[in-house]
Amino acid sequence: MAVAFIVLAQCLSTSLWFSPSGVADSLMRDWQLSAAAFSWLLAATQLGFIAGTLAFAFSGAADRFQPTRIFGVCSLLGALANAAVTWGVTDYGLFWSLRFVVGMCLAGIYPLGMKMLVQRVGSKPAAALGWLVGMLTLGTAMPHGLRALGQSLPWPEVLLGSSVLALVGAVLVGWMGQAPKQQTSLTEPTAPPAAAVRLNTQALRAVIAVRGFRASALGYFGHMWELYAFWSVLPWLSLPIARALTEPGESLASSVAWISFAVIGIGFFGCVLGGLWSRRVGSAKVAASALAASGLMCVGYPFIPDTWPLVQLGALLFWGVCVVADSPQFSAMSSHYAAPQWLGSALVLQNGVGFLITVLSILLLGWAVQKWGSMALWLLAPGPVLGLWALRPLLTPDLERSP
Repeated sequence: MAVAFIVLAQCLSTSLWFSPSGVADSLMRDWQLSAAAFSWLLAATQLGFIAGTLAFAFSGAADRFQPTRIFGVCSLLGALANAAVTWGVTDYGLFWSLRFVVGMCLAGIYPLGMKMLVQRVGSKPAAALGWLVGMLTLGTAMPHGLRALGQSLPWPEVLLGSSVLALVGAVLVGWMGQAPKQQTSLTEPTAPPAAAVRLNTQALRAVIAVRGFRASALGYFGHMWELYAFWSVLPWLSLPIARALTEPGESLASSVAWISFAVIGIGFFGCVLGGLWSRRVGSAKVAASALAASGLMCVGYPFIPDTWPLVQLGALLFWGVCVVADSPQFSAMSSHYAAPQWLGSALVLQNGVGFLITVLSILLLGWAVQKWGSMALWLLAPGPVLGLWALRPLLTPDLERSP
């Protein structure tokens, strides 16, 4: 029951992340924003998330305070910053700053939600994390679903609604309370928790020195190089398919949105099924399989001609399953190998660096597709290659068995 509450609470609270994307048209119209200005508005959340993760990691706050308290406070502050835009704000700079604050608050929601989940499920978190990341993947797809349904909801109502959802998420986590302390037996007292340590330069070296965590983190960085950049160009990749399959009189934009929604949303099944499979073969093999499959798609998709739209659609759906299936497995492996006193800090630091990488790959791929077309997808291939190279130690029996 606690796992279900954590998954639900995180989905509700992370609705703050994607709320502007679902009402992009009305937001851009009312604020008279160009496409570039709106892109920078979305980037503000990403940059705030990166800044927040680094602040949590190097202050040690992620491990010095209870994760439920951090989650609740960040959900509350994020809800207020998100809603504040609707309270008579007319200055773009203030709007951008408030979205940056929302991103910082999300740094206390997403990684700390993973920490709470790991504390609840113990040494086998991969399957539970599969559900968690799967639900977040559906949240990422939701803006495309709203566009596909043709809804033109006023943007203030959507932002206020997402703030209400975040408040509900905070209440759920607060009501659930702290994870019960583990006891080795009925007669033995509970072992005292390891003292939290601020992740300073010396501690950072100690975290990176753990071979298993280092391998998992590097694999995650390779995965993040591909993931969000692939998602960012999906409307562009979907356009020739939509042109070929859309009947006369039907909306081309709606078809593009449905395809984008389907390709991102199907990643939910990759996360959940990958988590279940990991119980049999281990997280490292699941992550390696997903990386290999998505890496092949990076290389092979440009060779599919536009005259084969159904093949392109099938390939994109397959890619959508593989590209995110490894994400919960990397989180599970990093949780397994990170020292307990640095678990929260290690997770937020890994997430922060990973999202910084996504900013770089999104900008590079967005520029490259205008120059080289679908051949630009080859720029994503180094990510899976790096991930597979990094995972080699975890695929051998010399390390302690991964989750």
